[in-house]
Amino acid sequence: MNFDLTEDQSMLKSMTERFVQDRYDTESRRKYLGEENGFSKDNWETLAEIGILAAALPEEAGGLALDMTGIAVISEVLGHGMVVEPVIENAFFAAPLLLRGLSDTVGEEWAEALATGSRRVAFAHWEKGSRNGSTWIETRASNNGSGVILNGQKPYVSAGHGADGFIVSARREGQPGDAEGWSLYFVPADASGLSQTSWNMADGSTSASVVLENVSVSSENELKDAISLFETVTLQASLARSAEALGIMERLFADTLDYVRQREQFGSPIGKFQAIQHRLAAQYAEIEQARALLELAIVSADTDGFASAVDGARAFIAEAGIDLGHEAIQLHGGMGVTEELSIGQGHKRLLVISRWPDDSEAALDRYTEAS
Repeated sequence: MNFDLTEDQSMLKSMTERFVQDRYDTESRRKYLGEENGFSKDNWETLAEIGILAAALPEEAGGLALDMTGIAVISEVLGHGMVVEPVIENAFFAAPLLLRGLSDTVGEEWAEALATGSRRVAFAHWEKGSRNGSTWIETRASNNGSGVILNGQKPYVSAGHGADGFIVSARREGQPGDAEGWSLYFVPADASGLSQTSWNMADGSTSASVVLENVSVSSENELKDAISLFETVTLQASLARSAEALGIMERLFADTLDYVRQREQFGSPIGKFQAIQHRLAAQYAEIEQARALLELAIVSADTDGFASAVDGARAFIAEAGIDLGHEAIQLHGGMGVTEELSIGQGHKRLLVISRWPDDSEAALDRYTEAS
């Protein structure tokens, strides 16, 4: 297979790398997490200026419509820099979901704003009964003549705090766990009856809990082919998250390798000890396995085996990332868990990626069922 990047992909990768180099270090990352929405507004605008926020948007909406190779490349670079801006959750997942499913009339109002970063949308889907990505929707959509009335709670809206709009799943008929009978609706954040509160995930990122009380939504705000579209965009987002995790793994490995070359014990760098070398060699092998599985998923993008390949990659990378984080912390000693080092910060991010929106065992179950 030819894994050479196209000219456009190489350019976007270079610009993303420059963004990370110019804007990110361990202390800056901590500062960005402490800002109002859990990331830097200035950084978000810069990401829009270099085209990252438009990368996954359809061409008809002014986006770049990058394929999975381009999305994965950008996500990996963002992971290596441990960027806190919610590019995947807002720009690579919720935004394309919205613009692909909305009517042209409503979509045109939001397309430019999403590409330029002046507005953000978040995906409000998972509820208290959801387990490992399963369909559990208690939020109800009842007809009101010109549209629907939404009532329910969405406690787990990743990167939702401060968003300008929400894509909300709601059930028209059936029971909460039924695979059919539900749809997706776009609700502006300032809609009457919608309220939100913020909370922090384990990696320090800011999410939202959304409550909908008799929120009126017009019929043109219902997404077309919602369930099918949701499944398609979810796979793309899952691949992007795995690419981000791979980038973080590479960063933690590089930082750990540098540390063991400098840290001395018994008058010699600990990196010369055979036991340490064996442990690092094992982690290097896992990184290479992770990359191979990610590339397999990328080249499967237009085949029937894409979903299975994505689940396989996620199942492996989610577990391998946590293992590598544990090794990096142990080799650094107690300071490895602190916020002063990239090791502790990266491990927390890998922890969230490995569990959100489902864990490695759920992905592995889907993979084995499809095999």
